[in-house]
Amino acid sequence: MKTYKVGIIGAGSIARAMAATLAGIQQTECYAIASRNKNKAEAFAREWGFSHAYGSYEELASDPEVDLIYIATPHAMHYEQARMCIENGKPVLCEKAFTANAMQAEALLQFAKEKQVFITEAIWTRYMPLSGQIIKLVQSGIIGKPYMLSANLGYPIRHVERLQRPELAGGALLDVGVYTLNFAAMIFGKEIERTVSTCMKTESGVDAQNNIVLYFPGERMATLSSSMYARTDRQGIISGDKGHIIVENINNPQKVQVLDNDYHIIEEHRAPKQITGYEYEVYACLEALENGWLESPFMPHEETIRIMRQMDELRNQWGIKYPFE
Repeated sequence: MKTYKVGIIGAGSIARAMAATLAGIQQTECYAIASRNKNKAEAFAREWGFSHAYGSYEELASDPEVDLIYIATPHAMHYEQARMCIENGKPVLCEKAFTANAMQAEALLQFAKEKQVFITEAIWTRYMPLSGQIIKLVQSGIIGKPYMLSANLGYPIRHVERLQRPELAGGALLDVGVYTLNFAAMIFGKEIERTVSTCMKTESGVDAQNNIVLYFPGERMATLSSSMYARTDRQGIISGDKGHIIVENINNPQKVQVLDNDYHIIEEHRAPKQITGYEYEVYACLEALENGWLESPFMPHEETIRIMRQMDELRNQWGIKYPFE
C-alpha cells in the first residue's frame, strides 16, 4: 500500500486528535493543514509535523499532492467544504454530523457519485472493532431476543460557542445525540415504526437536552437521551429475555459485559489498544481507496442519509429550524 498524504480542513480540537492519529499510522503522512487563519495553520503544522500549512481551505483542496481530506469544522460548513473537495477530485472523510440536514447530505452524495469521488462520514463508532463484536453478540442469541435498548451521552459543553449557535447547526442532537441514534441503528436496524421525543431548548433556540423513544418491529424499543449540560455515564444497555449487554461508553466503547438472567457476568470483551480510536475510520478510507470504492461498507451512504432524515424529523418535532434552511 502506498503512503497516503492526508490534509485536514479546520485546526480545532478534533483536528488535533486526527493529527495524533495520522502520526501513528504507517500508511498515512501528515501532509497539510488548512485554517482561515494562516498563523493558526502554521502553528498547527509545526506542532504536529505537517509539511504544508494553508490560510484557506481552497488552497488545500486544490493541492494536487493531497490523497484524502478530513473535514473537522462545524456541521454547517460541511456541505460547502466537502463539495469543494469533491469538485477538485479529492476523497473526503467528513466529520459527523455529515451535514446540517438530509437535503444537504443527499445533494452532496449525489454530487460525489456523479464525480466518482469517495466520501464517507466520520462517525467513528461505526468503524470500531468492538462495535462489530457487540453486533455479533446480539446476533448470537446470548441474551435471547433483544427487546429493549437504552443509550445516553452527555457532556457539560454548553460553553462551546458553536453548540449555542443555530447558524452553525448547534445543539446536542447533531453533536452527541447522533451517537445514540447510531447505537440504536447498529443493534435494532433501520426500520422504525414510530418516534416519540422531547427536548429542552437553550435561549438561542437549539436543543440542550433531549429524550427520544424509537419503536421497532418485533416489540422492540429504544430509549435514547443526550445532553450538552450533564456529564452522563455514557452507557448503552441491550436487554433480552435471557440477559443483557452493558456497553461502557457508547461514544468510544472500551468494555462490553454480558450478564445472564441471574445478573452474573458470563462474558467480557475489551477494545484493542488504540491510538485515539479515529484510526479505524482512516483504515476504512484507505481500504476503500485501495479498492476503488466510492463509499465504505462500515457506513454506507444510504445509512448516512437515513440518520440525517431521522434528525430532521426530530428537529421538526421540536420546532427547531436553522436560519439557513
